[in-house]
Amino acid sequence: MPLQNRVDPLGQIHAVPWRGTFTGNRGVIHDPATRTLLKRRWSTHAWLICVCDFRGRRREVMGRNAPSGNAGWTELFFLDEVTALAAGHRPCFYCRRERAAAFVACCAQVFGRSAPRATELDTRLHAERLISGGPFVAVEDEAAFTALPDGAVLRSGEHCFAKHGGALRLWTFRGYGERLTFRQIGRLQLLTPPTTLVALKAGYGPAWHNSIRLR
Repeated sequence: MPLQNRVDPLGQIHAVPWRGTFTGNRGVIHDPATRTLLKRRWSTHAWLICVCDFRGRRREVMGRNAPSGNAGWTELFFLDEVTALAAGHRPCFYCRRERAAAFVACCAQVFGRSAPRATELDTRLHAERLISGGPFVAVEDEAAFTALPDGAVLRSGEHCFAKHGGALRLWTFRGYGERLTFRQIGRLQLLTPPTTLVALKAGYGPAWHNSIRLR
């Protein structure tokens, strides 16, 4: 049975067989004895996006990975960086330092200075994530949709879509599906946090799953 460690664009965590292309964490949220999630869904405001392969290191997923023999952080997995950003995560300064610095620089105008601290960014993102109580933002007309940057993720009913090339691509745990227009779907809910949207508009280019090129 797959472990419950796969994150969707809303920030919810599922047990599905598809692993994804990025890992990351929200602190310790699992019991290493059973390799199951605790009731809490985060233990820190720093929600990270990490690479799956870093300096040859190996971990027992949802096991005991701290030097003390305790849990360490809980490994979560994302289809791609676009998905992780929508869920409210941001690049890790340890394993993705250059990308993290680029992301923070692209968020600068939100804070009114060139180099906001990571802790400030984490606090702001935590207030914006839907799963941690962020506000509902509706995209009700085509003009509002057109103003969104590529990489923004939205929801309609039970389905999520990523904006790519000015159109909408159906999101699934396996990858991206059919290409649709705003007029085909209509009213949408925005999932990507406002601060992250600023970074995307400022030129931060997130990594996409390779299925985005198939349609």
